[in-house]
Amino acid sequence: QVQLQESGPGLVQPSQTLSLRCTVSGVSIASSWYYWTWIRWPPGKDLEWVGCITRDGSIYSDPTFENRTSISRDTSKNQFNLELRSVTPEDTAVYYCAGTRTLKTTEVYAYDYWGRGTQVTVSS
Repeated sequence: QVQLQESGPGLVQPSQTLSLRCTVSGVSIASSWYYWTWIRWPPGKDLEWVGCITRDGSIYSDPTFENRTSISRDTSKNQFNLELRSVTPEDTAVYYCAGTRTLKTTEVYAYDYWGRGTQVTVSS
């Protein structure tokens, strides 16, 4: 059974860096043909695709984040990570890690695996 679990702080101060981790079990992120993806759901808005990392370590990020994002992985721990720098209250959202075979999609049905999501609030 494949499981994804997000972890990270629930509250981040403006201008600081948000760091999230996704721990995956049941499938190897280094050998499976999935885009291991970060998606977020801001209050009152649609899902937003943030970025992803592939089995060979290729990284794709949404340019609307203006180079604020860094995505990495630790294959020895079967984890992938998201850093979002210079956060503002507009970065407040539920952040999900997920696995899909489709690049840059926010279609829920396109994802085979989802974490439960973690609420991140940016506030002083």
